[in-house]
Amino acid sequence: MKTNKLILSLLTAFLISIIGCGKKEAVKQMSAEERFRLGMSKFQKEDYLEAIEEFKTVVLQYPGSKVADSAQFFIGECRFLREEYILAAYEYDLLINQMPSSGLIALARFRRASCYYELSPNSYLDQAYTKKAIDDYQEFLEYHPKDSLAHLAEQRINELNTKLAKKDYENGLTYMHMEYYKSAIFYFDEVLEKYHDTPYAELSLLKKAEALIYRKRFYEAKEAIENFKKKYPHSKYINEADKLQLSIETRIAEKSK
Repeated sequence: MKTNKLILSLLTAFLISIIGCGKKEAVKQMSAEERFRLGMSKFQKEDYLEAIEEFKTVVLQYPGSKVADSAQFFIGECRFLREEYILAAYEYDLLINQMPSSGLIALARFRRASCYYELSPNSYLDQAYTKKAIDDYQEFLEYHPKDSLAHLAEQRINELNTKLAKKDYENGLTYMHMEYYKSAIFYFDEVLEKYHDTPYAELSLLKKAEALIYRKRFYEAKEAIENFKKKYPHSKYINEADKLQLSIETRIAEKSK
């Protein structure tokens, strides 16, 4: 009896192994389209790691198939939705560089830029990812100016430029507090030259005039205030500008005596 049970157990294990191998063989023989559909099924269930494996199989085993570029794109999407933005950007890069005739290139460029957009930190931190996002959105606009996502790309570029302007403006304020006025002027000029269409340009021009007063460069300060009032005649800081202008004129008059 014990022998029969042992034989039955071994036979059962053997049959299970055969069935298992048969299933694996069946999966291996799936077409590219079937593999892709399986990957999409897992993707829709948010089983992103399993979906990645299916999509990778399509890309590696069926590189010339009609769904290879879609599989590569969705590898990037899986990484993106897992918030693995560096890995996602890499996967979108592969699509852009290795499958240049794909109809998904525009979307891949936009999503690659969006990876760095998501990585862009607060203004007081290093802004390397912010600059990379801007570069990639600009590349997207250069290649696909009429794409439906072009307007969103422009909005995000403006948003990211405002963040960079804020960082330079705040650097200028820091140097003002430290009484390093030359360094403060440098950062205010950075805002005025690079980010003149952001809200921080207005503030930077006003603060530049103030820093110039502290450096006793009154005529340059006078010019800065005049430019401010010309560019921003309805500014909410106009009263502050008037006070600075009066101070400058008083200093110039005293110097002329």
